[in-house]
Amino acid sequence: MERERHGEVIVVGGGVIGLTTAVVLAESGRRVRLWDRGSALPVASEVAGGLWWPYRIEPEERVGDWSLVSYEVYAELAARPEETGVRMVAGVHGGALLGELGPWAARVPGLREATPAECPGGGLWARVPLIDMRVHLPWLRERFHKAGGVVERREARSLDEPAAEAPVVVNATGLGARELVPDGSVHPVRGQLVVVENPGVDTWMTSVADDREGSTYFLPQPGRLLLGGTAEVGDWSTEPDPATAEAIVARCAAVRPEIARARVLEHRVGLRPARPSVRLERETRAGGRALVHNYGHGGAGVTVAWGCAREAAALTG
Repeated sequence: MERERHGEVIVVGGGVIGLTTAVVLAESGRRVRLWDRGSALPVASEVAGGLWWPYRIEPEERVGDWSLVSYEVYAELAARPEETGVRMVAGVHGGALLGELGPWAARVPGLREATPAECPGGGLWARVPLIDMRVHLPWLRERFHKAGGVVERREARSLDEPAAEAPVVVNATGLGARELVPDGSVHPVRGQLVVVENPGVDTWMTSVADDREGSTYFLPQPGRLLLGGTAEVGDWSTEPDPATAEAIVARCAAVRPEIARARVLEHRVGLRPARPSVRLERETRAGGRALVHNYGHGGAGVTVAWGCAREAAALTG
């Protein structure tokens, strides 16, 4: 009877959006199963740089609130970085201007114009969450288990499958939503990274360019430095391109020359699950069953994960 009283929820999708939503639901007392397809290819969350910042995501009027909710959660988790993978790290967004940001920027503690010494070309200084996804995702799974959640290695070929087993389903399938919903507006934005030994860089840096050739950033993670990057719309390739990797290292080394001598540890490619705007809404299906969509977060899934998870959980009823 307890099962009927609380209602069971199946969350489809094992990336940061699905996992975070599953955690919020399980910790609220719901009976939750998470369907994780366990693909040999990593989900975008696993190869993400992990910097908190609203990037390549719409709608602007909602993204700020989702991001700030996540910021507050990550700021608390940063007290236990070894456990959660979250640290508060300072850095600069080269070329960015406060006036170009939404109202959310005024609520980010310490966000300000960078000094010439911090960023010679001008930009913004901020101390924001930087998440090591190789620690954070397993931590989320463990937190989900502790809340009573169950992970099932299972791939949905139709959203009717989980709907046949639970009265409420959360669709957090990212790029998978393109075929599963189906939603033809969902598309990949390919990102390539180069991981090197950290030569002593302890601050992050990003540029504001969104084009393939001009994007430049480096993110210090424990024991390594992540160099980027690209934003190749519609490119499904998950194979690293050697010429692209060489260009990434050169752009980063132009900012911090010591990077040119850093030993390369690995190459990563991730496909950001983009959409013209995030789809976060409830759909009522046959028999009164509820389907809550939570996908299309582009390059900011980590940034909005907790804000979207709480809203999605509320929509489950």
